[in-house]
Amino acid sequence: MKVVEGFSNKLLTIDLTNKSFEISQIPMEDRIKYLGAKGLGLKLFYDNFPGKIDPLSPENIIVIMPGILMGTNAPCSGRFHAITISPLTGIIGTSSCGGPFGMSLKKNGFDALIIKGKAENPTFLVIDEKGVTFESASEIWGKDTHHTQDYLSKYGDGILAIGPAGEHLVRYANVISRHRFLGRCGFGAVFGSKNLKGIVAKKGEYKILPKNKVLFDKLRKKGLNYINRNQFTAYNYRNYGTSSNVNFTNPKGAMPAYNFRDGYDPQSVNLSGEKMAELFHSKHHTCKPCSILCGHKGIINGKEMAIPEYETVTLLGSNLGIFDPAKIAEWNDLCSKMGLDTISLGGTLAWAMEANEKGIFKSELTFGKEDNIADTILKIAHRVDIGDKLAEGVKRLAEEHGGNEFAIHIKGLEISGYDPRAAFGQALSFATANRGGCHLSAYPVGLEIIFDLLNPYSEKGKADYTIFFENLFNCINSLQTCLFTAFAYLFEAPLTKYTPHFLLKFIMTNFPKIAISLVDFSLYHKMWVAVTGLNITAKEFITAGERIHVLERYMNCLLGVSRNDDILPARLISKSRQSDKKQKLPPIDKMLKAYYKKRGYDKNGKPTEKLLKKLQII
Repeated sequence: MKVVEGFSNKLLTIDLTNKSFEISQIPMEDRIKYLGAKGLGLKLFYDNFPGKIDPLSPENIIVIMPGILMGTNAPCSGRFHAITISPLTGIIGTSSCGGPFGMSLKKNGFDALIIKGKAENPTFLVIDEKGVTFESASEIWGKDTHHTQDYLSKYGDGILAIGPAGEHLVRYANVISRHRFLGRCGFGAVFGSKNLKGIVAKKGEYKILPKNKVLFDKLRKKGLNYINRNQFTAYNYRNYGTSSNVNFTNPKGAMPAYNFRDGYDPQSVNLSGEKMAELFHSKHHTCKPCSILCGHKGIINGKEMAIPEYETVTLLGSNLGIFDPAKIAEWNDLCSKMGLDTISLGGTLAWAMEANEKGIFKSELTFGKEDNIADTILKIAHRVDIGDKLAEGVKRLAEEHGGNEFAIHIKGLEISGYDPRAAFGQALSFATANRGGCHLSAYPVGLEIIFDLLNPYSEKGKADYTIFFENLFNCINSLQTCLFTAFAYLFEAPLTKYTPHFLLKFIMTNFPKIAISLVDFSLYHKMWVAVTGLNITAKEFITAGERIHVLERYMNCLLGVSRNDDILPARLISKSRQSDKKQKLPPIDKMLKAYYKKRGYDKNGKPTEKLLKKLQII
């Protein structure tokens, strides 16, 4: 058994056009400044930045990065990150996945993978420690992801694969790794544009060890203790999955319904994780290794399948006026086979339903109507009939047919399952999220709705919290470990855990800078130090998170992003929720002005030269 202590810094670059590959070394300076996974992946992308191109052209590249914790058996560390230019948004697209591909890639001795060019014919790649071989995918081109993975499994354990949606360049097609996904931003379409059906990493021979095993073991034990005593990680998510969020968001008007016309519907209780666990006799179905165990599967209409997560029951459920969890689970399973992102799909279907109501895009799609959804999913995946139009996503549909006033996207990415009119911090986070309408950039809705620590209808301190958690989440995504560990690592730290709720809320509301300075993120920082053996301070660690965020923003600005793109959909700043008698709307302009100033951006949202030099980006 071969051993890697901490990291190998080995980069495998594959040229599909020339059927060639190169093995090189990642500079140590970049490792320290960008940590790993997302951060280091963005730096590699910047070093190979193709500029403003057609994302579906051979000039686009894909970077795939296992985390620094991958293979160490750190809690919830079976994740990897990918970066490309998104065919849905035209800007930097990033995605995180908990499937086995990342582990297999790292156990073959590689810390990073870059894919360039375009194969002449349908191809899949087989990676081992010596490099890569190029294989014909003619037998599996046209097959769904389940069939494809079965076929590829004879070549190795770690698999990435696309389905028909990726082959047909659906702009929100995803990539599967067993039963987890590179879900958002259309990575499947980029694979398809390169004639790349899949990648297999063989079972590697390398064992991954932390540099400082004594410190690492101590931190791992502490992290597991925190996870196993936290209400969310050890009870809500472990027993009922992310759909347990329904019982927090729906009563507070934050769960989208009927294309974000409202944030509440009494029928949404049928979509909760607790209800689905009762109906489908759920059991765990998770990333590996995982200590939280939020993924679940169950018996649904006589068939075992994944129980939908919160975003799926929201976007394919309440947002379509549909409240049958069994139907949503069936569509979720079909999306898995076809290789479709359920969030963007749900947003697109909701737009089409409302456009049909208004007579600007005629179809058979109607709110609350279930019987034609599965057929529409198949049409989208194969770009047949109406599916060819719907495969383009909300932004392009509205640009062609009208309906911008109810086109629910930011920067071209359909918004996930939180109504920002119910949580002003989340409104700001949605607007500033680098990849578009993403809830995972900072997740202030957790502080506002789930933990009741900030007034959701106040803008006070929201720029401070959004910036801090954007920075911290970039650190977490660069380790890489699951973002859900933040529930445990931050809220089980003694100062937070033992401060009475009323006092914690008072401090966080009235003294955001003091509250932020007291946040204990030491588990993340010290785990990175223990694994790498590189001694950086906590300040240097969180500054790396800032550097990562600003680099991504800087590349987006080079691709044309400006203040004009940091906006919420028209509906969400001009019309209140139907159930909201006080008609609250987020003061996005005021919050954005404060955010830019605190970030060091100019008035158009571009990082200043002074900031870029300070962070050593240029």
